[in-house]
Amino acid sequence: MLIRISVTLAISLCACIALNAQTAATPAASDLQRIADRLDRLEKQNEALLAEVQELRRQLAPVPSAALATGERAAALTVPAALPAAEVTPPVPERLDVQESRTDELAQTKVGTSQRMPVTLTGMVLFNAFHNGGFGGTSEVPLTAQLNQSAATSGATFRQTIIGLKFNGPDLPGGGKASGTAYFDFWGGTSAPGNNLFRIRTATLDLVWKNTTISAGQDKPIVSPREPVSLAQVGLAPLATAGNLWNWQPQLRMEQRFVFSQNADPGAGETGLRAQAGVFETSEVYPASAPAALSGTLEHQRPAYEGRLLFYHSSEKRRFEIAPGFHDSVSHVAGQSVSSRLGTLDWLAKPSGQLEFSGAFFRGTDDSGLGGLRQGFTFLSSGEVIPVHGLGLWSQMAILPAGRFSFHIYAGEEADRASDLMSNSVRRNLVYAGNAVYKLAPNVLAALEVSQTRTDYITSGLRINNHYDLALAYLF
Repeated sequence: MLIRISVTLAISLCACIALNAQTAATPAASDLQRIADRLDRLEKQNEALLAEVQELRRQLAPVPSAALATGERAAALTVPAALPAAEVTPPVPERLDVQESRTDELAQTKVGTSQRMPVTLTGMVLFNAFHNGGFGGTSEVPLTAQLNQSAATSGATFRQTIIGLKFNGPDLPGGGKASGTAYFDFWGGTSAPGNNLFRIRTATLDLVWKNTTISAGQDKPIVSPREPVSLAQVGLAPLATAGNLWNWQPQLRMEQRFVFSQNADPGAGETGLRAQAGVFETSEVYPASAPAALSGTLEHQRPAYEGRLLFYHSSEKRRFEIAPGFHDSVSHVAGQSVSSRLGTLDWLAKPSGQLEFSGAFFRGTDDSGLGGLRQGFTFLSSGEVIPVHGLGLWSQMAILPAGRFSFHIYAGEEADRASDLMSNSVRRNLVYAGNAVYKLAPNVLAALEVSQTRTDYITSGLRINNHYDLALAYLF
């Protein structure tokens, strides 16, 4: 078949040459020459494309298990060379179709900017169908069990859909690079369809050098970067008010990286330290139990100083991290200052590719400005304002088998000191949950999550709310 095609092409080429010699001075000859030049260019482009495809197939060729077991991975990847490109060149119409397809693909994926910098569109279209028990209130994702019982609620929403942009900027002096991200959702406004407002979730501008990063943006607190995996609670961070300090707020931070040991062999691992420090803007919250007449005296934003030291050791399939941190700020209300000081600890343990443990802990005073329970301080009858002492803890176990399923079991709690609280304040808020995520396709996920919120009020006792969520996500 290849010989027949080659003979046909040779005869056609000879005919074109003869015709060109006979009519070199006519307009038709010029047209034929342009067509021949174009076919020649297409031929060369597709030969290069075919060579790339053959090289990719060679690299992705299955590796014999015995060779891998004996450490001969490089030798096993050496396969016989592919056939010469000229012997497998596809017909001209097929080559034209491929070229047009590649041009269309480039036109569809290109995102232009005024500064000609690469920008990538990313995100997640997320559908949630949910059911809340009688103490869930009217929110799709209740953070606490409500004090008063009401009718159970069911519904569905696209409000937790996320749209994001990633960009890579220009080179910086000293060998650095500028990059950044911005993520948005529709959680603003109300839960009524048609009244969902577009809002900023997180956004960062990073100036990155080999061992140093300077970032400005809106993100979680420096001392609380981790959180559980959930497709049921995305508009608000999972375990918000139950151990996860999550408020997405403006901040300026710096990170310095140190590597203590590093080996060229990936299996040997790397040990190092990341030192992080910065200024975080708190979001001050006025407690519902405080005198309403004094609510206007609260200064709603305050600067906080935070620091975190991350110690890590990683190898090809394992990683261990532990990071102590601190938060220091002051709340201003009713002409008085209330200290907000927290000590924190977060961790990650990944002993294998199929199992992962993570979590965080904090303890201190007045955590409401970081996303804790909305009761950071209390007004005494004497008029004095005192901070509320509290602690929080959450942990997660993730099971990541090789198949399409993954499982996540997590729980979190915040407990505030009862002697610092007023009547009907929350003494303890506990949430535990489990979810299963199934990958329908590489970028299509389905998840089922069940959770229970147990909120203990000082004078009214325990309230319990169950939450069920079925999610379908399309990642792009």
